[in-house]
Amino acid sequence: MQLSTTAAVITGGASGLGEATARHFAAQGAQVTLLDRDTERGPQVAAEINGHFAETDVTDEASVQAAIAHAMEKMGKITVCINCAGIGPAAKTLGRDGAHPLDLYQKIIDINLVGTFNVARLAAVEIAKNDPEPDGARGVIINTASIAAFDGQKGQVAYASSKGGVVGMCLPMARDLARDGIRVMTIAPGIFATPMLAGLPDEVQASLAADVPNPARLGDPNEYGRLAAFIVEMGYLNGEVIRLDGALRMR
Repeated sequence: MQLSTTAAVITGGASGLGEATARHFAAQGAQVTLLDRDTERGPQVAAEINGHFAETDVTDEASVQAAIAHAMEKMGKITVCINCAGIGPAAKTLGRDGAHPLDLYQKIIDINLVGTFNVARLAAVEIAKNDPEPDGARGVIINTASIAAFDGQKGQVAYASSKGGVVGMCLPMARDLARDGIRVMTIAPGIFATPMLAGLPDEVQASLAADVPNPARLGDPNEYGRLAAFIVEMGYLNGEVIRLDGALRMR
């Protein structure tokens, strides 16, 4: 697969990792449709990259079905699905105010895990309709986990659970979709300079960056986008999780 002939749907495409990926793909000639709840920034980013936008709630089946249909109408096909939508509010299992709020846990699981599966399964329906390349390839799904799936910190029980689920679905989904010529890969980012971290004080961000062994800095969202592009074009990558973290192991 080549980026220049790619037609991608990207969730969370209005900001952070999703936006950086959308911009990189578009710069390489790909068609891009952004799926996001942000109806202000989403259309703006789409216009800047000559792409498309669909207001989407990844947890809602009808919303995602409509977004996929819109992407098909605008691009004529879908060959790549990249799931970047996610949230990460912190709460301990037992905090000063009592037990972890169950509704918060359920919300994080619903968006990060169920939402990822919801979009992937519906995008797969359209990707499977593509004419196969000589090696049988029809497309690729790239999901976003986190290194928290492997070494989640205090206050990350819900977030780590959701991302652990994303890791767990990678191989079985790849096996499920093998007969359709659809690869499935997962990227597990470390600490990246995204809106999720933007609200932290500068000294806190600097402290987080100092914990990264090499290079000792926060990840650049463009690096995520470049890795996603490499996965698209490297057709033998399948059913695997790639850590993108500068060798960081959280504790």
